[in-house]
Amino acid sequence: MKGLFYTEAISSEIFSVISKASKQIQLDSYVIGGFVRDFFLKRGNAIDIDVVVIGSGIDLALAVSKLLPNKPKVQVFKTYGTAMLRYKDVEIEFVGARKESYTKDSRNPDVIEGTLQDDQNRRDFTINALALSLNEANYGELLDPFNGIEDLENKIIKTPLDPDITYSDDPLRMLRAIRFASQLNFEIEKESLSAISKNSKRLQIITRERIVDELNKIMLSSKPSIGFLLLEETELLAQILPELIDLKGVEEVEGQKHKDNFYHTLEVVDNISENTNDVWLRWAALLHDIGKAPTKKFSKKVGWTFHAHEFVGSKMVYKLFKRLKMPLNNKMKFVQKMVLLSSRPIVLASEVSDAAVRRLVFDAGNDINSLMTLCEADITTKNPKKFKRYHKNFELVRKKIKQVEERDKVRNFQPPVSGDEIMQAFNLKPCKEIGQIKEAIKEAILDGKIPNEHQASYDFMIKKGKKLGLQLNL
Repeated sequence: MKGLFYTEAISSEIFSVISKASKQIQLDSYVIGGFVRDFFLKRGNAIDIDVVVIGSGIDLALAVSKLLPNKPKVQVFKTYGTAMLRYKDVEIEFVGARKESYTKDSRNPDVIEGTLQDDQNRRDFTINALALSLNEANYGELLDPFNGIEDLENKIIKTPLDPDITYSDDPLRMLRAIRFASQLNFEIEKESLSAISKNSKRLQIITRERIVDELNKIMLSSKPSIGFLLLEETELLAQILPELIDLKGVEEVEGQKHKDNFYHTLEVVDNISENTNDVWLRWAALLHDIGKAPTKKFSKKVGWTFHAHEFVGSKMVYKLFKRLKMPLNNKMKFVQKMVLLSSRPIVLASEVSDAAVRRLVFDAGNDINSLMTLCEADITTKNPKKFKRYHKNFELVRKKIKQVEERDKVRNFQPPVSGDEIMQAFNLKPCKEIGQIKEAIKEAILDGKIPNEHQASYDFMIKKGKKLGLQLNL
């Protein structure tokens, strides 16, 4: 599509400077990819801009820097022939137009210099192959050889060339196709979707870090289930998260069924995504029921059971994070904690006792609000009366949590009586009795037998010490 001009898209100062620098060093340049796509989708301000140069992207970046105020530093990546600079909180990457060829065992292509057409041919999707000229002769002209504008209007994800070759060459594009479908709520063209399924095993040559990066972007879309359903349909999910695939299906024994925990999980993820952008809390929603597959049993007395699935699931989280090379740090521990505690507020909702709430707040600590958000998202009943009742019960739990916390202050609990005080009171050296006394004080506070105060805890310490046969140091 030539002859259409969109100077309003490139009216900012930086594009004028790039155009001027291009003329000075006699290289043609174009803004391409995500910036152009998002301009036509009206998706807000860009934080990164890709500029393709017919020639050296490094030379153009250096020329642009000289023309900008304060001459921003240019980062040069000689291996890739690219350069980047930052101007007014926007990262601009300059790369020479290139032509690519691939081998069977790698997604890293052999690269040679190419034309603009070569560069547009190598793009993953038609909507990312759109280019706007930054050259004086045709400034603002749209170059759209694959009708990407039409695909934007029709909300279609489609490859510029044969999708079978496109996905086989670089299998990461399969995840990117699904990620864009999820982020933009677009459909993947039928032929392209079929090619993803056909090439799904090629995912094995992609590093786990790159896979997780795309998963996180799917997770952060407004409705993540779109992406996960496509991952399942194309047989990619079975390779990445087999724990979720194991939740699929409904079994029936003696007329008794259980719900399909795979589709339930996706509902929970969509629900929680309406209330949080915390990717790790969304991960907790995705994994909260993974322990149900290995713990599923049928009992003639009670029907289907999933005893201790929260505990089993929390253990599975570690193995899953390790397998995918995700961070084995506090983020992982947070997801584990959410999975482990995910049913506790549900049990509380039927009978809200002070002692049970104190223990919940003690165990959840500063993550209590995240846990409640997860449990509220876990309500997926289609019965309006039940839905309303469950949410009302959780409102009562939240109020009770606030009351108990204000009164008893057990969040991030610290024993009111220290180990040193116990040692001094009974003239002890480090020993197991000190731990027993501290544990007894904690349990007494959580059970509501004594207030969370120093004097009451000290008096309780003396009684407990005497029961253990300790002599008070008078």
